[in-house]
Amino acid sequence: MTLLDIKNVNKHFGGLQAVSQVSFNVRQGMIKSVIGPNGAGKTTLFNLISGNLPLTSGQIFFDGSPIHGLQPYQIARRGISRTFQNIKLFPGMTALENIMVGRHTRSRAGFFGGMFHSPASRKEENAIREKSFELLHLLEISQYADVEASSLSFGQQRAVEFARALASEPTLLLLDEPAAGLNIYETAEIARLIMKIKSQGITVLLVEHDMSLVMDISDEIVVLSFGQKIAEDIPSAIQQNREVIQIYLGDGDA
Repeated sequence: MTLLDIKNVNKHFGGLQAVSQVSFNVRQGMIKSVIGPNGAGKTTLFNLISGNLPLTSGQIFFDGSPIHGLQPYQIARRGISRTFQNIKLFPGMTALENIMVGRHTRSRAGFFGGMFHSPASRKEENAIREKSFELLHLLEISQYADVEASSLSFGQQRAVEFARALASEPTLLLLDEPAAGLNIYETAEIARLIMKIKSQGITVLLVEHDMSLVMDISDEIVVLSFGQKIAEDIPSAIQQNREVIQIYLGDGDA
């Protein structure tokens, strides 16, 4: 079943074509990776999917319904969550508190209920805390629940960011360079956690420069160059694609 369908998507910044006529789909339950050299349009594409940037033209469908033109919070409520290349945790808040922030997209009590600590608000807050603890356990970082984010290692912060993204109960998770800045051991752990997320029935769309990670965990790969799609196939075929080798894998930037 197709979960995300990207059709002839374009994004122009003045005379610059950041994304040009890109089309592909993501099937439910898979890990699909988007790779390409710096400036290929990968993060711009993520920003278009998540609503952080408007399309110049084209269409994006999620679970059969159009999402182009929606605001980011509306897209998040439809079931798409994302992380960013630069970790965006609240440094003075604990790991648990950071995850609870992500859970509030599913809250119902409202501003006044929270302000006046209504019974419904307190009940919901307890439920949010309980669900956030479950995510800490899922990603095996429950021992850091009460540790401030600023005191965690880079890899631990990534895991907290994953948990916060999962707090909104997405069916599609967008991961923007989760291995950026990690050492080889932290990268292996992140790969394991991504596979664990997939095992929970969550579909993953991944932007990543670490080719070992991409080839190890991806079901399919899309390759971008200068905003255009130049290849889409399974990892073994991408590794043998001459154009990919010339434009990306062989240029030393991976």
